[in-house]
Amino acid sequence: MILFLDFDGVLHPDDVYMTPKGPQLLSSGHLFMWAPILEKELALFPEVKIVLSTSWVRQLDFSRAKKRLPIGLQARVLGSTWHSSMSKVWADQVWWDQTSRHGQILRYVARAKISDWIAIDDDAEGWASTDRDRLLLTNRNEGLITPGLLGSLRIKLK
Repeated sequence: MILFLDFDGVLHPDDVYMTPKGPQLLSSGHLFMWAPILEKELALFPEVKIVLSTSWVRQLDFSRAKKRLPIGLQARVLGSTWHSSMSKVWADQVWWDQTSRHGQILRYVARAKISDWIAIDDDAEGWASTDRDRLLLTNRNEGLITPGLLGSLRIKLK
């Protein structure tokens, strides 16, 4: 099972901005405040791997984005929907900017020939109805503590 993981609106509130000092959360709380919750939930499912589906990878690079996660989640990360080689081709950058998160995930799924996957994200825009059951949609201000979300995650992982 592959879990496509967004950061903003999932692991902390969506009110994050990139600054010269790096990402800054402008609302109450702190960056990755809900990441330990996901780490604990996934402890029961050691076969679950993570693919980062967050703009952080494009802005910071894969390694730096991955290192923001707790060690237990870092160990599960096997890739991201954005790859540094995409920054070398203008068409890939344009495609990325104009494609929904669902489209970015579908590209990864097709290339990696994945059939068993879900995504946690706060953005449902552009999600095809055929894959809507794979999306665990969070409230952008509540992330993983969105009521009912963790129960739905457990069901999908079983």
